[in-house]
Amino acid sequence: MRILTLIAAAALGSLVALSAYAHEFKVGDLEISHPWTRATPHGAKTAAGYLKVTNHGSTPDRLIAASVEFAEVTQIHSMTMDGDVMKMKELTDGLEIPAGTTVELKPHSFHIMFIKMTEQLAVGQTVKGELVFEKAGKVEIEFEVEAADAGGEMNMDMN
Repeated sequence: MRILTLIAAAALGSLVALSAYAHEFKVGDLEISHPWTRATPHGAKTAAGYLKVTNHGSTPDRLIAASVEFAEVTQIHSMTMDGDVMKMKELTDGLEIPAGTTVELKPHSFHIMFIKMTEQLAVGQTVKGELVFEKAGKVEIEFEVEAADAGGEMNMDMN
């Protein structure tokens, strides 16, 4: 009986940890999973935001804008490698979210760029933001601030 109690306690602890890690937001047919950003060093003026968008609908949508309370400017970016040179480009037409797919914004790929930051971000902090989709409209979200090496790669944000 004691072993069953220990197993149940371990399972419950795992569920609590997972629910704290995976936070989701919904708008229309879109599901936004685990928005996050990295802690920033003193004096940082830029950072990047990451998340997954799943389109459960039968028509494509497009992420056309984003905003956060801690930066004056936000842009939707792509990032590619050209040989040894990393190139970022603003997606002025937004980012397509095809029907029935998941698009991941992650380090060294698509991301939301936070520019002219007005405050530093600390691990464990949660910061408010808003995403705007062409069809689904606006949705308020929260970015969790994770360690500078979150995502398995060191912070490559341009400061």
